[in-house]
Amino acid sequence: MQAIQKLKKDSIQVTQPLIDLLYPRRCPVCQDIAQGEELVCAKCKEKLPYITEPTCMKCGKPIEDDTQEYCSDCERIPKHYVKGFPLYLYVDPVRDGLTAMKYHNRREYARFYTEELWRRYGRIWTCIGFDAVIPVPVHKHKLHKRGYNQAELLAEPIAEYLGISMETRMLSRIVDTPPQKELNDIQRINNLKKAFQMKENGVNLKKVLLVDDIYTSGATIEACTIAMMQQGIREVYYTSVCIGHGY
Repeated sequence: MQAIQKLKKDSIQVTQPLIDLLYPRRCPVCQDIAQGEELVCAKCKEKLPYITEPTCMKCGKPIEDDTQEYCSDCERIPKHYVKGFPLYLYVDPVRDGLTAMKYHNRREYARFYTEELWRRYGRIWTCIGFDAVIPVPVHKHKLHKRGYNQAELLAEPIAEYLGISMETRMLSRIVDTPPQKELNDIQRINNLKKAFQMKENGVNLKKVLLVDDIYTSGATIEACTIAMMQQGIREVYYTSVCIGHGY
């Protein structure tokens, strides 16, 4: 038995360098082969467009006037979620990496993004005390075509860090809506009004963290929030890797 275990261990040690050689780890920002032990290139790390104060007290988007509480989007179209925790602006150089993770099967990039989110917001989230982490769902047609939900790749490690469950079956996307980028603000809201459905809240969740890759207008997060509140969830917070400039 010991000989077999040693053989397995030696096989793992031999195989891993071969895996690294055949599938070298790439930087999630520039997508070149990463150097050293870091998940991101040193030069790219210096260019990351972190969100900085002052920010909107609702969505977390940067605002110019520190005397304002909310950005123009949140003032004009009120949101039902409590607060958002975005990490970066949705600009280069992170835009291409997120696109690769979402559409080109670079699932491994999620590890870097979740570690960054946890480093920045982990203490706050722990103090809030969520009951569960919920990834924004994709429609079954897109899931079948893509093979994975990028929001779920981000949500699972966050749930593990917090020591709570990730719920993937309670919230579903029942309408395969057209792309939001082609619509104006009112059309985006109407486009998603009945796109999401929440199952009966049998586990009695009250406070949840909703996870997505990109927050643009906020219409998706708002539609998810309303669907969940209709089933008794009292407080919805969200986090995303990036946030756009709004409408």
